[in-house]
Amino acid sequence: MSKFLSYEDRMIIAQRLQENASFGAIGKELGKDRTTIAKEIKKYSYDKKSGRPGYPYNPCKFRATCKAKRICGTSCTHQSAYKCSLCSECILHCSDFVEDVCSVKNKPPYVCNGCSQLSKCTLLKRIYDPADAHERAHHAVSEARTGIMSNEDDIARINGIISPLVKNGQSLHQIYLAHVDELMCSEKTLYNYVDAQLFDIRNIDLPRKVKYRPRYKKPEFKVDRGCRIERSYADFQKYLGANPETTIVQMDSVIGRVGGKCLLTIHFVESSLMLAFLRDANTSASVIEIINLLDEVLGAKTFNSLFPVILTDNGSEFSNPKEIEKRSTIPCNRTKIFYCDPSAPYQKGACEVNHELIRRILPKGSSFDELTQQDITLMMNHINSYKRKKLNNRSPYETFSFYYGEDVLKRLGCSPVAAENIILKPKLLKK
Repeated sequence: MSKFLSYEDRMIIAQRLQENASFGAIGKELGKDRTTIAKEIKKYSYDKKSGRPGYPYNPCKFRATCKAKRICGTSCTHQSAYKCSLCSECILHCSDFVEDVCSVKNKPPYVCNGCSQLSKCTLLKRIYDPADAHERAHHAVSEARTGIMSNEDDIARINGIISPLVKNGQSLHQIYLAHVDELMCSEKTLYNYVDAQLFDIRNIDLPRKVKYRPRYKKPEFKVDRGCRIERSYADFQKYLGANPETTIVQMDSVIGRVGGKCLLTIHFVESSLMLAFLRDANTSASVIEIINLLDEVLGAKTFNSLFPVILTDNGSEFSNPKEIEKRSTIPCNRTKIFYCDPSAPYQKGACEVNHELIRRILPKGSSFDELTQQDITLMMNHINSYKRKKLNNRSPYETFSFYYGEDVLKRLGCSPVAAENIILKPKLLKK
């Protein structure tokens, strides 16, 4: 029997709540323990601010006897000729307001579904809706299967303990035994985090890390769920709604041979210009190092104007947003980072489309290990000089130069390539 409740189960729970059935009776009907039913209702019910016919939401203790008028002055847009308690905003302005809390929500069944006074009540209600509960439950299960359990501060703390010692030749087992109280995680977790490249060290740095052929594909580590708080794609859309003129930058990784060198790509959506940086490993530290380098080369003022918002995916290399968003000098804030929804690369589609041009030169499965940053810069100069129809038949280089000037492009290491000399084939990097 599945331990999860189905939508039909939740429909039965809502129906029985209307009939004032006990948790035990509902659990017996569904073949579940009564505590399961109680937890389901408490976890997935929600507060609803609603009144009753002819009366708005009003949780004030004195709502029945209050005769106050014009509490918010003459500027009120919801004036009532009778009394202010008939206005939905009176509780925001009245100095005598005292909230009246119904005791039903503090004891079983914890919700108002079966209350006989529900149609007459103007207080804050607690409602269990089966459709809403089912959607939230599935979202919670999906979220629980992504991300790491530690937040970025914990990762940084653990990294500071183990990385210097591993570089001195110690094994993770030795480090774990000596620092078990400081690490506050299991030894297996340390190996998982090293596999996920969340630290400054890699598997190759471990003294006796034996590489066996994997019997199954390991789950990929994603950005810690805590990192996405106020940085989700919904928050990104909300931010753009409030700041519609904001320049958007999309950031991603291009992987070569598994475990080898990789690229960090930075795509300016407005001009379609893309920068690419070669990294020895797909780690969070390597991404932060590149962002800091760009900040130093461009200067704080130019960096802030070029990178007001960065949209990226949920890869582990982007799991330390605070280090990307902040600099150690004033002004401290240099950008805002947001994450696409899991398994939704189309949300940064401009960057993904531009990767197709990189793959013309570096096909999937090819190794980047023999390449240098000069090779990558040459490749991107050819790609950025390639004219695009959507840019009114201009190249990304020309468009970016129009917005920000040649000097910024030179500081970014970009240079134009004549149209007849552009090569978008692997032979460009053949030596």
